[in-house]
Order: sequence, then C-alpha cells, then structure tokens
Amino acid sequence: MSDAAFLFTSESVTEGHPDKICDMVVDAVLDACIKDDETSRVACECCTKTGMIMIFGEITTSATVNYEQVIRETIKQIGYDDPAKGLDFKTVNVIVAIEEQSPDIAQAVTSTRAEDTGAGDQGIMFGYATDETESYMPLSHNLATSLCARLTEVRTKKLLDWLRPDGKTQVTVEYKNVDGRMVPQRVHTVVISTQHTEDVSNEAIREGLMEQVVRNVIPSKFLDDKTIYHCNPSGRFVIGGPHADAGVTGRKLVADSYGGWGSHGGGAYSGKDSSKLDRAGAYVLL
Repeated sequence: MSDAAFLFTSESVTEGHPDKICDMVVDAVLDACIKDDETSRVACECCTKTGMIMIFGEITTSATVNYEQVIRETIKQIGYDDPAKGLDFKTVNVIVAIEEQSPDIAQAVTSTRAEDTGAGDQGIMFGYATDETESYMPLSHNLATSLCARLTEVRTKKLLDWLRPDGKTQVTVEYKNVDGRMVPQRVHTVVISTQHTEDVSNEAIREGLMEQVVRNVIPSKFLDDKTIYHCNPSGRFVIGGPHADAGVTGRKLVADSYGGWGSHGGGAYSGKDSSKLDRAGAYVLL
C-alpha cells in the first residue's frame, strides 16, 4: 500500500446471531403494538440463552398483543425450529416482564398538538451519507451486511442445505486518501463464519460460500489475486445461536449503523417507538 492508503474493516451478523435475534424480537413486538395503535409507547428489551428468551421493558398501548405468540413466530421465521440449532420456537421458555411507561415520562411526551410532542428520552445521534455506494453507506459496511443478507437468502432458498441461522461476516477494504476523500480501491480480506450442519466438510463450506455468497455479493472489480478469504476460519461451527452465546438487544450498534465509520451516540435502535430519539430517524418520511 502507498502512504495514502489504509485498511478498514466492518462486520455484520445474520438474523440468527443471538444478539440479532433479540433485536428482531423486540422490533416484532413494536410492530405488533403500533399496527393497532399508532400512539403506542414502546421501550422493549430482550435477552436469550439456551432454551429461553425474555422480553422486558415498558409498553403502553391500547393494542391487544399476545407477546408470547409474537416471540415464537419471530424465532420460527428466523429459522430456529430445532434444539440442535441452538433454539426451538416450539419449546423455548418465554418470559414476559413488561410494565407501562412511567407517567412522569408519558406526561412529557404526549401532547394534543404534534408540534408540542416531547421526546421519550434524551441522547446524542450521529449520521452521514457517502457516495461510495448506491445505498449511501460505506463500502466496507455495505459489503459486510450484504454478505449476511445473502447468507440468509441462500439458507432460506436451500441453495446450501447445510447452512444454519447463526453467522457473522467481516470485510476489510483498502482505501486511498484522495484530497481528503476516502476512496475504496479493493477488497483486502473477506471473513465469513456460519453455523452449519454436522455432516458438511470444511472444503464444501468454503466452496459453497465462495460460489453462492462471496462472488454473488462483492463486485469483481474489487477482487484480485491478492484478496484473502477465510471461510469458517476456526473450523467447526455446529453449535450456534443462543446455545453458544447469550444474546442481548443493542449489542450490535456498530453493525446497525455505519460499520465503524463515524461516531455513535450509544443508544440501541430496536424495540423503540418514534418518540425515542435513537429510533426517530427510521420513522421519517423522505
């Protein structure tokens, strides 16, 4: 690399990663609340470990929500339908510890006039856009999240029938500083770690991921004969999901934002209604 070039790595996780399970569960709870009551106030958290999942927090809504059913259906949609995968939507122990929003917070948020509506908390938010990609996100972040999305697509379409829900990706991009602009030059390293069935070989995993995932996602112009690929570098990854690692909402903030580029205010995005500052941007109509 030249003196003006540097490497930057971003990571992402699939929907079956324990932390992302929690994010998806609380967003499903949020959706169920605001579907029938747009004024719902939701601040929901989640944690999961082997054979259990728990939601807790503050929810005030006129909607009638079967929280347990929402949770089980979300886990089912993710693909956890067998204890061997690390979780089973049919048998998982579901714990619900939900209370209503504090009246002290509620009186500061609710107003008859929209322009007088307050916020459900206080905090610091950061955001920016870049012309590196069509999604206006940094290339390293874009590629890492796209690889995870492709892993899910390949698994659900059974293009690689040995794939299981848990997984993580990392993409290292070589950038060049051109008059203060960070211009991507090439992909330096690709790392994919994915949960799999017991009967597949490491060679088959590598070949399958390269053909169905890597080459499908990363533009060939960024790949060269020096690009490094690591597919399941630690070897066996049969035990995954909450059986391998505890999951908590909001623990993948960097992957949820800009993949390490720029600052982050520290607040989780998932499980919050539009009165929560961390989440408000998701509800803005552009």
